[in-house]
Amino acid sequence: MNPRKQLQMVKRLVDLVVVIPAIFLLWPVMLLILLLIRVKLDCPTIFCQVRPGLHGKPFTMYKFRTMTDRRDEQGHLLPDAERLTPFGKFLRAASLDELPELWNVLKGDMSLVGPRPLLVQYLERYTPEQMRRHEVKPGVTGWAQINGRNALSWEEKFAYDIWYVDNWSLWLDIKILFLTFVHVIKREGINQPGQATMEEFRGYNL
Repeated sequence: MNPRKQLQMVKRLVDLVVVIPAIFLLWPVMLLILLLIRVKLDCPTIFCQVRPGLHGKPFTMYKFRTMTDRRDEQGHLLPDAERLTPFGKFLRAASLDELPELWNVLKGDMSLVGPRPLLVQYLERYTPEQMRRHEVKPGVTGWAQINGRNALSWEEKFAYDIWYVDNWSLWLDIKILFLTFVHVIKREGINQPGQATMEEFRGYNL
């Protein structure tokens, strides 16, 4: 068997060994968050969105809802900054909104570590080099997340993603998981400067 294929099988085993106990341990926390979202933001409590996964194959990613559905007089959604509530900001700052992605890892759509899954419409905007980020499964956390997260420019983020694809190892994954906890505690790189969320990636020909 191809050595890289063997490592991928080990990576999947590590994902399951970590995520199954994590779901059992964290379900009271997730239940409490669901109830609070229901009270503060109403339904739905889970944000579902199709994202591209391994080799660009689409899957449904789950996150806790952090925004309202407030709209203007024409029925258009207001900007993210106006829909992101203080409670939603807290969930994002503590990375608690990412907890439902553990189900994606359990299902095999995602890994604990890998490039973050972005929007489907970005696929046609990537350069061939940027598209290589889909050579591995997307992750709950990744090399870009511990090196700046949303404070990075798109160019920097893609460079970190490709570096991870080319240099992936189990030891690197362990390092990323450890440093992720450190960054979550410090609450670093949550937003781009002057942005409530990451600005849209428009590619280089738009």
